[in-house]
Amino acid sequence: MCGIFGYCNFLKEKDRKEILEILCTGLARQEYRGYDSAGLGIDGDKPGEIVYFKEVGKVAGLRHRIAESSIDTTKTMISQVSIAHTRWATHGPPSVRNCHPLRSDVNNTFMVVHNGIVTNAAALRQVLQKRGFAFESDTDTEAVAILTKYVYDSQPDKRITFTSLVKAVLSELEGSFAFVFKSTHFPNEIVTARRGSPLLIGVKTDKKLKVDFVDVEFAGAEADAKVENLVPTSPTSRLAPPSAPKVSRRQSRNFMSEDGMPQPIEFFIASDASAIVEHTKRVLYLEDDDIAHIAEGQLHIHRLRRDESGKAETAIRSIETLEIEIAEIMKGKFDHFMQKEIYEQPESVVNTMRGRVNFDDYKITLGGLRAYLPIIRRGRRIVFCACGTSYHSALATRAIFEELTEIPVSVELASDFLDRKTPIFRDDVCVFVSQSGETADTILAMRYCFERGALCVGVVNTVGSTISRETHCGIHINAGPEVGVASTKAYTSQYIALMLMALQLSEDRISFTDRRNQIIEGLCALPAQIKSVLDKDESLRELANGVLANSRSLLLMGRGYQHATCLEGALKIKEISYMHSEGILAGELKHGPLALIDENMPVIIIMTKDSLYPKVQSAFEQITARKAQPIVVCNEGDTEIKAGVKTIRVPRTVDCLQGLLNIIPMQLLSYHLAIKNGFDVDFPRNLAKSVTTE
Repeated sequence: MCGIFGYCNFLKEKDRKEILEILCTGLARQEYRGYDSAGLGIDGDKPGEIVYFKEVGKVAGLRHRIAESSIDTTKTMISQVSIAHTRWATHGPPSVRNCHPLRSDVNNTFMVVHNGIVTNAAALRQVLQKRGFAFESDTDTEAVAILTKYVYDSQPDKRITFTSLVKAVLSELEGSFAFVFKSTHFPNEIVTARRGSPLLIGVKTDKKLKVDFVDVEFAGAEADAKVENLVPTSPTSRLAPPSAPKVSRRQSRNFMSEDGMPQPIEFFIASDASAIVEHTKRVLYLEDDDIAHIAEGQLHIHRLRRDESGKAETAIRSIETLEIEIAEIMKGKFDHFMQKEIYEQPESVVNTMRGRVNFDDYKITLGGLRAYLPIIRRGRRIVFCACGTSYHSALATRAIFEELTEIPVSVELASDFLDRKTPIFRDDVCVFVSQSGETADTILAMRYCFERGALCVGVVNTVGSTISRETHCGIHINAGPEVGVASTKAYTSQYIALMLMALQLSEDRISFTDRRNQIIEGLCALPAQIKSVLDKDESLRELANGVLANSRSLLLMGRGYQHATCLEGALKIKEISYMHSEGILAGELKHGPLALIDENMPVIIIMTKDSLYPKVQSAFEQITARKAQPIVVCNEGDTEIKAGVKTIRVPRTVDCLQGLLNIIPMQLLSYHLAIKNGFDVDFPRNLAKSVTTE
């Protein structure tokens, strides 16, 4: 839902060509967040001048627009700040006039890039128009830019700081957002803020930093004392070794080198770590209601408001080290990120299990849950809350949770969960599943449950995300960066992470020992089995180009564990090939969907061996009696499939793990259907990867 990128350098000489390349590359790394249009704003040749470039479509178009311009790319700058943005349209259609950065006036006095939605933008626009301000775009963001100018012009002496100005503006806004502000009144300064949308800052220096944190400046004397006491000042303090150096608040913001001198420094502001990792691995994650101000090589962090929930506020923001590598966000030998991520699944499922499954002792260890296992086991019910693909991963593992824990389980779509104001109690365990950890509906559901005293568990792929920070405990699925908008390896890793959670919760039940051991043995064989399914890629491509080549609709049906597989497979097909597809519970066939069946309706039916196999066979007979010619997903060596039936063969595994193998052909099929029709696989129309708005 829009990608933000900003770049600041201090005492570090860069020419304009380098700066533009850094900005465009940063946007390209976040293009999965929005690709309706892209734009950037940089310092001009005259003091205080801001030059911007905008283009509809992808970042490649923006690069072309810059190349055609007459701007002097050889001009060097020792210090400067620039902002950039890639858009996913919410207010107003994709167009140059709606593209970010948005300006306050024709003089570019204030420029803003924004991720999220300002829900009271219409009211602000009306008020500002009555005061004589003219609007150029249809966006909610422009109201913020013009409001910033209005607040600044309202100051009698114009001595307000950039941070105080932004704080005053943000206090008038409602909704979720991440902002970066740039102004001609405050050259070489930049202010960022977040509430509900992700934002992080990368720090790059030539020398080692003297400190690895930035203190937070709270309002009021009590808060100042809280920050001052952050670092022990007494040599006998028990909070740190006696030799711990005294570090003043100012030093923690100056980023001095070890010799105590200011040093050349670069800051990278982004919505996602993938845009920063090629420059630096040292990053600082902003929290909700943080305001960061960068100027003269210093980084100040302020709080927009005090936390009223009663939770203790952290007085520092630590500088963390990113674990990802640049190779993980490159396509390598593959044509598309989605194809690469499908083929990474033999490795990604191993990474999810690494250090957590002891196959020799049949032991599961999830460190993030260890302290909370007794509470979870005593819970009266488990409530899963998620959206899209994450919802399907929870649905796929619901049955095994109920079987192994004997605790009632419900699986909720986050948006519907909130709409219904679902009753939640203190002895409920609420599990929130999200690849990005920033999904707006899931975060709001989490906070709803938190307020009602439930134990909140996060299952996410992104370290440092909102869900990973705000839940009581959780599991990082460790699938690695996923760039393709249509989720693939995150689904299989979420599936396995939830499976491991169910297995660990059942460790205190001796009666389930054989069942648990059977599942763990299945997990051990899984990577090799996934690889064998991927080896059948060519036959799936032929299927997409043959039987399904001219189809405009497709039904997928299965029962039990495979219902979630059908839903996820149908979602993948509709996401990237734009073919209407529907996942159907085979047990419901006679209650309506059977009316759709005839010789012209393509059907994929999942008939892998499990206890429900005879019931799925019955569904197969019902649709073939209506002249359907289904494609059957079945196990290798299954001799009960009639001759002449088109099949997709997969290895056989434990019933509760079979969905992990069955979904791979659906992912590949959706990929080939999209390629056949010439669609952009990684960037499907109207969709973005991280949905940070309701």
